[in-house]
Amino acid sequence: MVHYFEEILKRIKKGQIPKPIFIHFNNAFSSLDLTKDLSLFDITQLRISDEKTRVYYRLRKGKYRAIFYIEHEDIYVIALDKREEVYKKWQ
Repeated sequence: MVHYFEEILKRIKKGQIPKPIFIHFNNAFSSLDLTKDLSLFDITQLRISDEKTRVYYRLRKGKYRAIFYIEHEDIYVIALDKREEVYKKWQ
């Protein structure tokens, strides 16, 4: 199952993230959820968190990036924005 952090959903409702972009990412995450194959898309491992239990990934679609992690077969999307902004929010 794919879970989006509340901030992402609020930004979509406000129009700060275009709906076609969100739909594009949502389709990609749905495919990842079904196949569990990270090689289907432009995905890069970013870093391991301090607890060394969580690995973060970046999914790229054009000018937009999504930061996510996988835990217990679920995908948690923690950031979704333009390239210039997403890394500022995530770090």
